[in-house]
Amino acid sequence: QVQLVESGGGLVQAGGSLRLSCAASGRTNNVYRMGWFRQAPGKEREFVASMSWRGISLDYADSVKGRFTISRDNAKNTVWLQMNSLKPEDTALYYCAASQSIAVRYTAANLYDYWGQGTQVTVSS
Repeated sequence: QVQLVESGGGLVQAGGSLRLSCAASGRTNNVYRMGWFRQAPGKEREFVASMSWRGISLDYADSVKGRFTISRDNAKNTVWLQMNSLKPEDTALYYCAASQSIAVRYTAANLYDYWGQGTQVTVSS
């Protein structure tokens, strides 16, 4: 089992920044990929960003490229999502996820085995 705990969400004005963190614990040696997803009310959960457990390969949704950065601290088993130039359409519940699967791209939620409880990000206009 892998436990994921997110933090760092909040309310911010458009154009502002937030940094989300995801602390991973448990059997992380079987994790291949870490990802961030988000879900707005009435919408499906969507892919935001992902990175390999070793932090070598990164992937971003087109909607956040150039604004969001995923990174990790190996020593602390923590993954961050730095979000800059936030827009009202970025408002959502943000989830951290861990995948034990091997895939070409990790944009599908069903590739992830473990999920955090989510942290709310609200961007006001």
